[in-house]
Amino acid sequence: MRLPAALVVAWALAGPGQAQFSLIPMDETQSDHLKAYGIAYWALQEPRAWVVEWLLNYRHGSFLIYDTEETRRKCLLAGVTVEPLSAEGRDRILREIDGGNMELVTLEKAPTVAVYVPPNFDPWDDAVTLALEYAEIPYEKIWDPDVLSNRIQDFDWIHLHHEDFSGQYGKFYGQFRNAPWYLEKERLFKAAAREAGFPSVAAHKRAVALSLANYVSQGGFLFAMCSACDTLDIALAAENVDIIRQEIDGTPLTPNHQDKLRFENCMVFQNFTLFPDPYVYEFSNIDCGPSHVFPASYQNPRFTLVNFSPKQDPVPCMLTQCHVNEVHEFRGQTSAFRKELLKPEVQVMGEFKGEGAVKYLHRNLGEGTITFLAGHDPEDYEHIVGEGNTELSLHKNSPGYRLILNNVLFPAAKKRQRET
Repeated sequence: MRLPAALVVAWALAGPGQAQFSLIPMDETQSDHLKAYGIAYWALQEPRAWVVEWLLNYRHGSFLIYDTEETRRKCLLAGVTVEPLSAEGRDRILREIDGGNMELVTLEKAPTVAVYVPPNFDPWDDAVTLALEYAEIPYEKIWDPDVLSNRIQDFDWIHLHHEDFSGQYGKFYGQFRNAPWYLEKERLFKAAAREAGFPSVAAHKRAVALSLANYVSQGGFLFAMCSACDTLDIALAAENVDIIRQEIDGTPLTPNHQDKLRFENCMVFQNFTLFPDPYVYEFSNIDCGPSHVFPASYQNPRFTLVNFSPKQDPVPCMLTQCHVNEVHEFRGQTSAFRKELLKPEVQVMGEFKGEGAVKYLHRNLGEGTITFLAGHDPEDYEHIVGEGNTELSLHKNSPGYRLILNNVLFPAAKKRQRET
């Protein structure tokens, strides 16, 4: 994880100027935490392709990049706080890191980023897209044809829009089945399934879920929020089982469908119970947030980030870098995960302590990783259908959005760990 001495010398010789550095602090002195991630990504991009040092637990996950006129101008225009640092100053920081609960991680290449979104996607309906655009991190939009054609292997990191992979159109049937947008979504998804050669939307979406699981096993980094998290595993578990009521798909449920679920196919969850009632706005008991089925099992307005040792557990430590230990709750169709339903390999990174509810989790699977963050929008406590977008310029220091952007930079370091 630490740069070898020879590489440090090579960096100094190859880099601009006299190997002076720019420290981008990520503590309370940072004026715009979110755009700071964009600066780090910008430094990794061609034609610069600079090494970026991520100082885990040092001033809450600060970054070190080259100090050039271009760097200073970029930070000034972005409104990002930056501190000039000499080579001697960097050495002092490294000595401090060596002696404390801190670590240095090198980022070497800007990860290629894709966001899985439907054709009728609204940018304000997805927190990750908002974060990427605000931080000025480039990304491509992909959809089912890209997933099934294996084009997804071109990307280091993929975020799943709040999709329903179970084929139930988001379980909006009860309240919105006659709404124009719902009818259009139903028409669009049925046409896409037919065009792809599948007998139903559920079969089409399950094939997509299988391809995404394969992407992870082959080394991809998958990040999802809200209902994309639980419905992905629900689709994987429903192998040759119809879990959808006739009102939605025109075909009856498979008899004893619950007993025929294959939890061994799932990546994160197990032993969950489905809620097939189309008038219930809930997929299963994986979600322990507010629903029409049962009251919230947690009452805490904040969830707590787990404190990992960066020297022993650098990956979850990267993903939890933040300037606060407790993050304000934000809800969605899937607001939190029932802890008892997690597979034993899953790492909990954020939870409502003592309440059996997990907000943020991570798992290594095959050569890749999965990270799930429950809820819809970190700065919108209870997002509702049709609600306007969140203006991130009003939330420059959002802890919840920092968690999202930690994930975007994570593959730049993780890939190097696999190669060394």
